[in-house]
Amino acid sequence: MDERAVDAGHVTGGVRMMLRLEGLVLFAAMTALYVAWDGSWWVYALLFFVPDLSFLAYLSDAKFGALVYNAVHSYLAPVILMTLGFGLAAPLTLSIALIWLAHIGFDRALGYGLKYSAGFGFTHLGRIGRQKEA
Repeated sequence: MDERAVDAGHVTGGVRMMLRLEGLVLFAAMTALYVAWDGSWWVYALLFFVPDLSFLAYLSDAKFGALVYNAVHSYLAPVILMTLGFGLAAPLTLSIALIWLAHIGFDRALGYGLKYSAGFGFTHLGRIGRQKEA
């Protein structure tokens, strides 16, 4: 994939800042709900970085790595899990969903967006990591 096409596919300026602020608010809100839910801080600490294990998919190749990373760092699964946790009054399910969403918000606030298959550093929020000099 042409790196220039990927670079053209990310947000910039005020929109990028808004998306990062949304991530910060998501992180803070899910953490606050977790506190209100009286969740265990040991569970929070243990599970907070579990979604980052999806990095291991990059050992296969960038396309598969991006697919797995994006599946784990999308709002889809944790929102479904949170809905089930509330609906079924399942505390552990709800706790996992809140922690998972807090993690995604934390990543987005730091600028780690969903990945393009061109490589880990190519995200919808812009390039991350060191850039090679032209």
